[in-house]
Amino acid sequence: MAKMASASPKFFYNALGSRIFEAITALDEYYPTRTEAGIFQAAAGQIAGALADQGLGRPCLIDLGAGNCAKALSLMPVIKPRQYVPVDISADFLRDAAGQVQNGFPMLDIVAVGMDFSAGLVLPGEVQPDQRVYFYPGSSLGNFQPAQALEFLRRMADPAQGKARGLLLGIDLVKDPATLEAAYDDALGVTAAFNKNLLRNVNGLLAADFDVRQWRHVALFNAGQSRIEMHLEALSDLTVRWPGHARQFFKGERIHTESSYKYTTESMTVLLEKAGFRQIRHWTDPDQWFAVFWAAI
Repeated sequence: MAKMASASPKFFYNALGSRIFEAITALDEYYPTRTEAGIFQAAAGQIAGALADQGLGRPCLIDLGAGNCAKALSLMPVIKPRQYVPVDISADFLRDAAGQVQNGFPMLDIVAVGMDFSAGLVLPGEVQPDQRVYFYPGSSLGNFQPAQALEFLRRMADPAQGKARGLLLGIDLVKDPATLEAAYDDALGVTAAFNKNLLRNVNGLLAADFDVRQWRHVALFNAGQSRIEMHLEALSDLTVRWPGHARQFFKGERIHTESSYKYTTESMTVLLEKAGFRQIRHWTDPDQWFAVFWAAI
């Protein structure tokens, strides 16, 4: 059998995918968004103090994977940025969201950047080079393999690349598999629609002929790798074609669309230290399902 096919999770996020993900964050099963928000609210004063201790009272806030910018908006009174830089691969969706932020904060300098930041952190010249605080919520760092996550964090901390002075990071923690799997396979099928929309996006990008009706959504916890995996599984033998190419799939064969690694507070602290961050602290919810980290350079 051919090597398992895979697709980068960045292909989830066309305009429709970004909107479906917004719906996912409101689901009962999807605890990360509301749990992270609760931590931010409870620790707001301590977060503000941590920034102040580093002389970052008016930072350049770089919001990675900004989406609808709602998480950054909730922290504006805490972080008080002098410049806000939302970054997302879905440029059209981001442009609309940044416009709404500008309406709420007309004097704030906003530079919206549509880019695949996983490939590099070279930002436009109008992004202020000093006092950069990176904001990476939602446990999106978990989409990287651990070695890739370390390299990404190192680029962020590199004075010649990311130029970070600090990082505010949201990370999902290891917990019971049933809770994890339900968060990625909800009863209403919204996450299944999100996963299948990747095929529609690939069709548009490659002129391929994936038929989403021929695939089913699969989510499972791989305990050995400490990660949730999402797959699309062929319901029958089929062939997918795009200009100059074709790929046969057998019934039951899968496309691996996402890995979401889960950490402990100890393992994430070690990863941040290896990347060059110091003065690391974290806050969790009462159930210790999720953690928010602050790490400074």
